[in-house]
Amino acid sequence: MFSAARTSMRASRAAISAAAQRMGMSTFGNSAAQKTRTPRLRKLKRAAYGVALGGAAYTGWLMYRNRNPATQEPFDPSKKTLVLLGTGWGSTTVLKNLDTENFNVVVVSPRNYFLFTPLLPSCTVGTIENRSIMEPVRLLMRHKNREVKFYEAECTDIDAASKQLTLERRVDADGNQVAAGEGEKTRISYDYLVVGVGGTVNTFGTPGVEQHACFLKEMGDARKIRRRLMDSVESASFDDISEAERDRLLHMVVVGGGPTGIEYAGELHDFLVDDLTQWYPELADRVRITLVEALPNVLPAFDKKLIDYTQSTFKENRITILTRTMVKEVGEKSFVVQNPDGSRSEIPYGLLVWATGIKSQPVVDKIRAQFAAAQTNHRGLLVDEFLRVKGANDVWALGDCALSGYAPLAQVAAQQGKWLSRNLNKLAAQNADTPDADLFALIENKCRPFKYSSQGSLAYIGSEKAIADLPFFNRNITAGGIATFWFWKSAYLSELFSLRNTTLVASDWIKRFFFGRDISRE
Repeated sequence: MFSAARTSMRASRAAISAAAQRMGMSTFGNSAAQKTRTPRLRKLKRAAYGVALGGAAYTGWLMYRNRNPATQEPFDPSKKTLVLLGTGWGSTTVLKNLDTENFNVVVVSPRNYFLFTPLLPSCTVGTIENRSIMEPVRLLMRHKNREVKFYEAECTDIDAASKQLTLERRVDADGNQVAAGEGEKTRISYDYLVVGVGGTVNTFGTPGVEQHACFLKEMGDARKIRRRLMDSVESASFDDISEAERDRLLHMVVVGGGPTGIEYAGELHDFLVDDLTQWYPELADRVRITLVEALPNVLPAFDKKLIDYTQSTFKENRITILTRTMVKEVGEKSFVVQNPDGSRSEIPYGLLVWATGIKSQPVVDKIRAQFAAAQTNHRGLLVDEFLRVKGANDVWALGDCALSGYAPLAQVAAQQGKWLSRNLNKLAAQNADTPDADLFALIENKCRPFKYSSQGSLAYIGSEKAIADLPFFNRNITAGGIATFWFWKSAYLSELFSLRNTTLVASDWIKRFFFGRDISRE
């Protein structure tokens, strides 16, 4: 009996020992796995910290460099003078990418800043502050290796034979605009000329447009629209006006169904829903938005699905679209339209924004007149596949003022600016030992012709919705909705010219989300 008991105890101790051994092995295995995972997590954390630290350091370096530009070299008399007319998408892109070691660069423009026009409709209602999309040209100029000279003036005439430009400063000592021909004038010479003055608003000869409508082309236009909008709303809040007059003041009209007109109508709707309903509850329900388009559809350059989506969104937002309707006359308080059936109607309005096509600037007309034999199109300057003005020597044109066979879009002008600056840099470097080399002629033999590559089209349509028509290999991808709206935001943030602009626009969006738009009248 005792022998059996001892045998049982030995078996129990053996079982306990085996169990303990198994537990120890399991614990060791778990510990080993944990030790394996811990270094991986630490590495991931260290990598994240490193990326964040590197990003912060790079941002800080960019801010420091922006505030502390290096010393520039003076003009070199042995270099040729290249004059850039305008500070739009084309000319500013040339300035940004041009190596000033190879040229004495002069910039001429009546405005001393670059304007990010795709976000201009957002400034009309206070979604974005005006200066957030304005990049001072001197910031770009000051960071070039060689000094760049700037004239805040308008080019009013050109003498192609003597290669001289006549400039007129349209601002007096007090900062007020002066009439054409009454400003201070000066003349400068050039060896190469790049014309990138863009276009001006085309009224198509419609009576009363220039006197009574608001345009949406420059920052001054956005300020004017914002003032008139608040004037109409505040005037409509008076008690001693008739109901018909109140309805007139609260009728906002947009003429033009392109991207600019569509985006402004969308921004105006957001302002109505997000802000006017809070601060003017007695008026918000009476505000009407009407978009007038002469063509059968809005957004003719977009896919049919996106056109239908935009029209259905506008219908949900109570924005009236009048297609096949032409504006024949604009008065102080009403405008006359020709309806699809040929009849005419008079429509009262409080604010009318004219967002239609463009026409050439006066200086473009003068350049074209000097080469009348080759310049046979009154809409702009005819250029060849190397962006050279036909009939001229040493003159390039790009952007909206150049008839290159492509649509007058910002991305076309930007790509033209990159192409021209890249090839001028290459030709100047290849001919560094021959300063008298004719780059205007060499560009045809040494460079590939310009070819536009479409990056797609985007448009904001209100209610935090956007549409996108994007190329993908041999087909296009179309999208619309809230997700596309965030893509629209990220795309425009990435296209802004500087870290300063990106930071300001992002902060404006955040500020609007938390505090709403500023409804004060300037």
